[in-house]
Amino acid sequence: MALLSTGRARLDDALYALGYFVVGMLLHLVVPEVAVRWNEGPAPSTGLVLAGLAVAALGETQRRVRPVLGLATALVALVGMVQLAFVPLAVMLVLGDLLYCSVLYTARRVSWAVAGACAVVAGGTALMSLVFEGGRAAVLVLLNLGLVLAVPVLWGREVRLHSEHAAVERERAEQASRMAELDRAAAVAAERARMARDLHDVIAGQLSGIAIQSEAALTLPDPDPAVLRRVLTSVRRDSVASLTEMRTMIGLLRADGAGDADPRTAPAGLDRLDELLETARATGLRVAVDDARTGAPAAAAVDLAAYRIVQESLTNAAKHAPGSLTGLHLDDRNGELVIELENDLVPDAPPGGGTGTGLLGLHERADAVGGTVVAGPDGERWRVRAVLPVPAAAEASR
Repeated sequence: MALLSTGRARLDDALYALGYFVVGMLLHLVVPEVAVRWNEGPAPSTGLVLAGLAVAALGETQRRVRPVLGLATALVALVGMVQLAFVPLAVMLVLGDLLYCSVLYTARRVSWAVAGACAVVAGGTALMSLVFEGGRAAVLVLLNLGLVLAVPVLWGREVRLHSEHAAVERERAEQASRMAELDRAAAVAAERARMARDLHDVIAGQLSGIAIQSEAALTLPDPDPAVLRRVLTSVRRDSVASLTEMRTMIGLLRADGAGDADPRTAPAGLDRLDELLETARATGLRVAVDDARTGAPAAAAVDLAAYRIVQESLTNAAKHAPGSLTGLHLDDRNGELVIELENDLVPDAPPGGGTGTGLLGLHERADAVGGTVVAGPDGERWRVRAVLPVPAAAEASR
């Protein structure tokens, strides 16, 4: 790509050189008086003028690749034409274009050097005119050199500043885009972790209950048909509940929600506590409930977090202390929903085979709504205590 760009630039510069030469030749042949002259004598021969114009146009072949070299070539042509006291307009146009390119297409230091040299030439020439020819001549020299030197230099500087500013903005936009990509990647990773926790919370309780009840049914030496039917009924109920909640989660994860004709159930809350307790009791837990809530409304996120904390705690109790006596206490006072769950520790209980994400899920559920969870052994019992923020009863009534 770099070779192709350089080749295209060289071709364009050659076309510029040819165009300036053709235009300068036509101007000299048609209106030869369009030139800067110092005397009233005869004009130099057409051959000399075209030769000087050809040298100046030769500098145009380097206008973007090596503009300083092109400018030096045009200055050689200008010096030669000055010796003839005849400078065609085309040579002045070539000089202005190469000054512009030397300011725009070179390194920053070279660009400033070209601009400074033009200022020194204009100022020095005006000062010499002021000393030897008076103020009027100095003003005229300053105005003429200003048109010839200052206009292309200032124009090149302005275009260069805009280009550099555009490059900085483009780099800033690219950096912002890269940062946005990184933020999106981090958000996706966090969302995947959250979905994994939600998936664990949604179906772990039901599947653990199914596994425990199935194990109990298989180990009964002479199962009573009524007991066996009750166990199978509970297994089926938990299976259907797991499938329903899984279907709900899949529906919520869809981008547009199109194509799903099934109604989506609302997220679980403490209004479904009885179903949760029934499932826990079916696994063999002996659950005693002390519900001292006054009925103050809780936000949906807090209600869901409370449900999941109770669900995960009961699941852990069924895994690690099967058949134990479990106490559940609920209370809401002073703007807090307090959940306390205790169960006996079973020393010879079989390993639960957990992954360790259950307790992490408890803490993250509580943290997400501004609450806290403390879980661990307390004497001969395992105790979980969660405190979640809810409005006080008087505040909720208002």
